[in-house]
Amino acid sequence: MDMRKLAASFRYAWEGVKDVWINEQNFKIHSFTAALMILLGFFFKLAIMEWIVLLMVIAIVLSLEVMNTAIERSVDLITASRHPLAKKAKDASAAAVFLFACGAAVIGMLIFLPKIIEIVFK
Repeated sequence: MDMRKLAASFRYAWEGVKDVWINEQNFKIHSFTAALMILLGFFFKLAIMEWIVLLMVIAIVLSLEVMNTAIERSVDLITASRHPLAKKAKDASAAAVFLFACGAAVIGMLIFLPKIIEIVFK
């Protein structure tokens, strides 16, 4: 195993994360939401399985947002003109993030709402 190539692959990945953080508003929104959910997880003392689900959902949402950005940029690279198929590709990649984020919100409610209700109605 070439450790230099391995180290370089991690550097490239980190560069991608930094670039998306700097240039993509939705990635920032998802990141701040993730940080808030993690803080709530500590506050509510989540069980290990709740942590596993929460962290997996966060990782998937952020990864989908990065993939959405990659697809949008690739489409922009291929064609500068407005093409119906380019729009469909961009819309579909955005839809993937949206659909999973909606599912993530439901999962978050399933994890946190019972804990919130318990505190409010205690």
